[in-house]
Amino acid sequence: MSRIAAALLALGMCVPMAGAFAQYPAKPIRVIVPWPAGGTVDGVARVIGPKLSEGLGRPLFVENKAGAGGSIGQAEAAKAPPDGHTVLLVFDTHAVNHLLYKNLGYDPFKSFEHVSLLVTSPQVLAAATNFAPGSVPELVAFAKANPGRVTYATVGAGSSNHLNALLLSNRTGIEMTHVPYKGGAPMMIDLVGGQVNVMFVSAPQAIPQVKAGRIKALAIGAARRISQLPDTPSVAEMLPGFAAQSWVGMLVPAGTPKKIVARLNAEATKALADPEVRGKLDAQGFDVVGSTPEEFLAFARAESEKWAKVIRDYNIRVE
Repeated sequence: MSRIAAALLALGMCVPMAGAFAQYPAKPIRVIVPWPAGGTVDGVARVIGPKLSEGLGRPLFVENKAGAGGSIGQAEAAKAPPDGHTVLLVFDTHAVNHLLYKNLGYDPFKSFEHVSLLVTSPQVLAAATNFAPGSVPELVAFAKANPGRVTYATVGAGSSNHLNALLLSNRTGIEMTHVPYKGGAPMMIDLVGGQVNVMFVSAPQAIPQVKAGRIKALAIGAARRISQLPDTPSVAEMLPGFAAQSWVGMLVPAGTPKKIVARLNAEATKALADPEVRGKLDAQGFDVVGSTPEEFLAFARAESEKWAKVIRDYNIRVE
């Protein structure tokens, strides 16, 4: 085959691919949320979903694929065609699961393209209403007097609320008993019902329950108080430097064309800038971010490095 013929053939092969870019999206967008309905990540998906759908010009449907700290849904998303029609929303466990599970079926950095860090949120140290302590000092005093009696809920070993509870225990010298759940919604149900004593939970999940009087807010895991719960002190007021944060980001399978990643990033940024969307997220306790793909990747890597040390120091293992 001559060089000219080969070049023409290669050009011909590129035309359909270029057409695919131009036609994107060509069908409805599948959004995988690797957590149960009613949790933090699901809530973000439901708020930004309509605006994303409007911007992309295609229907968008959310699929909840929960289990194993979010890794089941992530593994499924990693195997999806890299054509931009499968989008994954992840929680902060995205940066730590590979440090805990031996056979995830994906690599958090090699198996995905990072699209955007959508939102962050301080975690709230919340307690059941039938739990006597009403502040961090009271919790510490009770736990020291009753080692191992205080139960704390998490969405699983190595999750941010698990790691933050361990850090709190270390800083205050207390011992609490870990009770893992498969997601934020069932965890909250048991806290409201008084089956567990305390937990670190994202502000969007905690705020409505606190305002309804179903749970108590002992402290905010941020450097300062938040406007939604102005009377609740920050943990940092008692433990300088302590911070507990959750975050939600958007990924697509590795190999997704850069033009499609850029389009999704642009639409996510537009959705987050919409006054109605931003208002809903602000009211729920989220801090809107809307990063570039490069910024999100760097952020996720930094989170992974930070928690790797904690996991090693505490010898955390998934049961």
